[in-house]
Amino acid sequence: MAFNYYIIYKPFQVLTRFGKEEGKASLGDFFKVPSDVYPVGRLDYDSEGLLVLTNDKALNHRLLDPKFAHEREYWVQVDGAVTDTAIRQLSQGVDINIDGKMYKTRPCKATLFEEDPVVPERNPPIRFRKSIPAPWIKLSLKEGKNRQVRKMTAAVGFPTLRLIRYRIGKATIAGLQPGDMKEYSKQELYDLLFKA
Repeated sequence: MAFNYYIIYKPFQVLTRFGKEEGKASLGDFFKVPSDVYPVGRLDYDSEGLLVLTNDKALNHRLLDPKFAHEREYWVQVDGAVTDTAIRQLSQGVDINIDGKMYKTRPCKATLFEEDPVVPERNPPIRFRKSIPAPWIKLSLKEGKNRQVRKMTAAVGFPTLRLIRYRIGKATIAGLQPGDMKEYSKQELYDLLFKA
């Protein structure tokens, strides 16, 4: 069986699946791939960025099984002037609610962008308020609980305004715009995702 491998930039407000849901855009509105290709993992409807599409079940297993602990990098625009304390708390782990139970996130890498990263315009744009800064944080995690990044920034007092998954392993969306897709060979993508 021939396997297919793609990296896409999932646009904002697009479901992470090919099937239809009333009134919502899905991957099928943007990407034409063989019918047995599916997204690996999830990226929330209101998040954007890197998603892997494949029909290789082994890749799916290696990317999603928590024991492999792949690093994922998120660029997060938040509401308010982020403090050093908040960055330190994010790095050390914070308590978030997962399915009604408190969960302490694992230590991660959290840094404040000194200058806003160059990212595609979002449609619609974030709600911008002149008097309140909207800085960007870079978060690198090795776990992926449901809506974890949003819950983490909220836990330290800075709600997420915009969330972009920029990288998994060494695979990134550099040079891609929302709705773009890049095809890879098995070797290329495995090297990017799994080679240290």
